[in-house]
Amino acid sequence: MEDLKNSLKMPFFGSTFSPKKTPPRKSASLSSLHTLDRSTREIELGLEYGPPTMNIGGQNWKFEDGQWISESGGNTSSKELQRLKKRNVQLEEENNLLKLKIEVLLDMLTETTIDYHLMEKEVEDIKSQHRRKK
Repeated sequence: MEDLKNSLKMPFFGSTFSPKKTPPRKSASLSSLHTLDRSTREIELGLEYGPPTMNIGGQNWKFEDGQWISESGGNTSSKELQRLKKRNVQLEEENNLLKLKIEVLLDMLTETTIDYHLMEKEVEDIKSQHRRKK
């Protein structure tokens, strides 16, 4: 009986695990640029670049250390800079006042809407009472 059981056992996947050999990897780049030294690459490909720059209103700005810095430096007078700072403060105050006014107006609108709905409900209640009396 044991011989019969052993003869009926058929391994589906085999008894040992033997993965196939993986082929060697191909080189990451088919280009020969990686063999050139840095200075040759810069000359050949123009890879010499600096920080991002832009021109806004005739003033040049450069992005360094996470901040935009004016390259022109002396183009803007300190008087002009003070005027712009003062104007900025005025605009921020005006913006805050307008935000407050909007908030007050929304509160007033909410209150008026609630009053309207209450009056509408009262009118409906009065109409329904008048119909019952008839």
